[in-house]
Amino acid sequence: MRLPPAAARRLLLQPRRSAAALPPRPAASRAWQQIFIGKKNKTKPPTNKKNPPEQQKLENRTDGKHQKQICQVVLDHFEKQYTRELGDAWTSIRDVLTCPWCWQYAILLNKFSQSPELGNTLHLKGYHPAFQGPLPYLPSSLKCYIRRTPGRFPAQKHQAGKLKEYYLLNAASLLPVLALEVKDGEDVLDLCAAPGGKSVAILQCAYPGQFHCNEYDDLRSRWLEQTIESFIPDPLIDLITVSKLDGRQFGDLNPKLYDKVLVDAPCSNDRSWLFSSDSQQATLRLIQRKELPSLQFQLLRINLGHLVCRPDMVNRVCS
Repeated sequence: MRLPPAAARRLLLQPRRSAAALPPRPAASRAWQQIFIGKKNKTKPPTNKKNPPEQQKLENRTDGKHQKQICQVVLDHFEKQYTRELGDAWTSIRDVLTCPWCWQYAILLNKFSQSPELGNTLHLKGYHPAFQGPLPYLPSSLKCYIRRTPGRFPAQKHQAGKLKEYYLLNAASLLPVLALEVKDGEDVLDLCAAPGGKSVAILQCAYPGQFHCNEYDDLRSRWLEQTIESFIPDPLIDLITVSKLDGRQFGDLNPKLYDKVLVDAPCSNDRSWLFSSDSQQATLRLIQRKELPSLQFQLLRINLGHLVCRPDMVNRVCS
């Protein structure tokens, strides 16, 4: 049953609960922990004994071209913050963070543009299903693959009128989509949708009644539109609404109730800024990132009060 706005707002007056104000799902939580269980990969990121990774110019192992150097201003800031917050764990996290060659990219197949040859190629290259074991929600139409050895599959370029066969992303990015448990016919809102990977994933799982993708930033909104055009066929694309509204005012500007809401709130995006070529811009970003928790809370609080018809909302922050 849909809650009227007044009733939804009363949810906010109840005693403070855990992040995202969602009821706990013990069985699901245990299941998420089993997703990537397998043999431990003891391979350590390659390092140069003479110079630590951040002092080297990183090489792309696939084509030998040099990539951007690490921004020392950002790394110094991370050293202070995360050594204090993470302790000894920061050392291993830092090794991976500063070595793009070790980053794991998953391949999400597009069910609207299937290719038998792609499946064979993934198998030959050592890829296997990312999600293993019983999960509370895992549609058979959602197919995602990873492999144990580092590396990146080649990206497909956008071509107008032609659907892509797969989307590259971090496999962990799919966990909020699985937690949302979207079913056919439900009205869904993806509040901070760009670049569109989770929107694409939702449509691999189910066929929403109405699907609203919102992105406030102009550049990222165009990116979102291009992603949808690249992965979703015309009959289904007509059911998707793309808007550019401020998420903090979304409930007032669009007083509609949704069955499911995904809030992939703006985050610090540490991995990208670590390789920033503009140290001044990076310094400004480090200052601005302190305001992100407040923005994230506003997006969650306002949209919980104005939009959700029942507590089926996932608030996701990547860093």
